[in-house]
Amino acid sequence: MKAFLFAVLTLLAGVGLTVSCVTEFQPDPLSLPPTLVVEGQVTDAPGPYTVRLTRTADYSYKALNLLETGATLSIQDDAGRTETLLEQSGGVYVTRANGIRGVAGRSYKLTIQTKDGVRYESEPERLTAAPPILQLYTEYRNDPVPGTATRKQGWDVYLDTKDPAETGNYYRWEWTHYEFVYACQKRLLPSGTSYTGLGCCTPCWDVTRCYNCISVNSDANINGQNISRQYIMTAPYTSLASYYVEVQQQAISKGAYAFWKSVRGLVSNTGGLFDPAPASVQGNLRCTSDSQRQVYGYFGATGLSEQYIYVDRSKGQGQPTVDLPVNIPVPSACVVCENSLYRTPVQPRWWVY
Repeated sequence: MKAFLFAVLTLLAGVGLTVSCVTEFQPDPLSLPPTLVVEGQVTDAPGPYTVRLTRTADYSYKALNLLETGATLSIQDDAGRTETLLEQSGGVYVTRANGIRGVAGRSYKLTIQTKDGVRYESEPERLTAAPPILQLYTEYRNDPVPGTATRKQGWDVYLDTKDPAETGNYYRWEWTHYEFVYACQKRLLPSGTSYTGLGCCTPCWDVTRCYNCISVNSDANINGQNISRQYIMTAPYTSLASYYVEVQQQAISKGAYAFWKSVRGLVSNTGGLFDPAPASVQGNLRCTSDSQRQVYGYFGATGLSEQYIYVDRSKGQGQPTVDLPVNIPVPSACVVCENSLYRTPVQPRWWVY
C-alpha cells in the first residue's frame, strides 16, 4: 500500500514535464508539505492488525517517507470496544494477537494523536463478509516477444467466485508468493557467473507481492452472478518446481473501492501530453484538531476469503530462466532470517513441501 500511496503523492505534487527539443528544460524541484500518511485495516481474520504511519518528505527527496513515531492510536467499534495499539517499531503500530477482531456487520474507526498533539480520525467503516473463493486455476501461455526470437512463458492464475444476491458489493484482490530460500546473504563474485553466500539459521521464505497492482471491481453490472476468470497474476517460468501463491479476496466498502479505483487511475497515468491532470484522491481520514491539515491514506474494515494454489511448472518448454547459482561454504556461519515485508521465518499457511 505504501508504494501506491507514494505514487499518488508524487502525482499530487505535480511532476514537471521535460521536453527535449533544442535545449533541455529542467524544472525546478517541487515541494510537498509534510503530510501524514496512514495505511491499515481491520479484517474478520485473526489479528494482530497493523497500522503504519509515515510523513511525506520534501518532494526533492524522491521516494522518501519519514517514520511517524510516538503517536497514540486506537481502534473502536460500534459496540463500544476500544483497543490502543502498541508501537512495534518506528511508525508501525499493532494490536494484540488476542485483541480486537473484526466482525461482519460491525463498524470500525481509527483515532490517531501524534506526539505533537494533532488528532486525526477515520470515518466509520462497516465490515462486510467476503464470499468464498470457489476455484483457483491456471492457464499456460507462451507468447512471442515482439522484435525478438524469444518467447515469454508463464501461467496465468484466475479466480472464480459468486457475488451475493444483495447489491452494493465491492471487491479487491491481492496475492502473495512465498519461495523457500537457502541463502540469507549473498554477493556476486568478480567473475559474474555465480554468488557466494551464507545460509539461513532457520527455515526462511522470500516474499513477493505486486505493489503496483490494484485489482478492484464492483457488482454494478454483475449483481448476484458468477464472477469468472478474474485475473490474479502470472507465475513466471523461473524453475520446474511448483510456484506457491496465496490469494486474498477482499470485501471492501464503497469508499475504499472509490479510493483504490482513483489510485489505480493515477498510478496508470503515463504522464503524456494529453493525459488529464491528476485529481485529488480522497481517503476516509481527516484532521479533527485542524481542518486545514491534509492527511493521505485509508483505514478500512475488510472481509477476507483466502485460498492457495501450487502452480505446476513442470511442463514448461525448454529451460527455465534462472538466477545465477549461490555457493554456500561448508561449514560456514549462518544469517538470521529477518521478518519483514520481503522475507519471513514463519512457514506459509498452506505450505506442504
